[in-house]
Amino acid sequence: MRIIITQVFQIGEHPNREKCYDWIRSNLHDLNQDSVEELIRSIKALSNVIGGTFDYSISQVPSRGEHITFKGYDRAILDNLDAESDPLTGEFWDCNLIKGLREFNLKGVLDKLHDETEYAYSDEGLLELCREEKYEFDLNGEKITL
Repeated sequence: MRIIITQVFQIGEHPNREKCYDWIRSNLHDLNQDSVEELIRSIKALSNVIGGTFDYSISQVPSRGEHITFKGYDRAILDNLDAESDPLTGEFWDCNLIKGLREFNLKGVLDKLHDETEYAYSDEGLLELCREEKYEFDLNGEKITL
């Protein structure tokens, strides 16, 4: 039998946070996937409310062919929605999507999604994630998984 003793650190006490950030960036590739899924729910819910048809191809990072489109919808219903109250799903993306469609700027919604992903992988975003999720790391910066 062997016993291995490992020092375990939370992000705030780790002697080299960069090692931890590097490990996360190399191993966790979908940190903002929840935002993608929330936006998709908002797209579907908005189409149910305003009618017409919709199409989308979206991802966490910019990619060729990415788009959100709505056709044949009821503009009056769209204009009467209270975007600020997140009336579709109760999620952050409702407001952005409604405003984006009203302003004919759905590319701006995609840009916001990409900005959020960039933040999620920034040092500041990773620090926030590690603290919220109470991630622990070994001395080499690898996340401890039990």
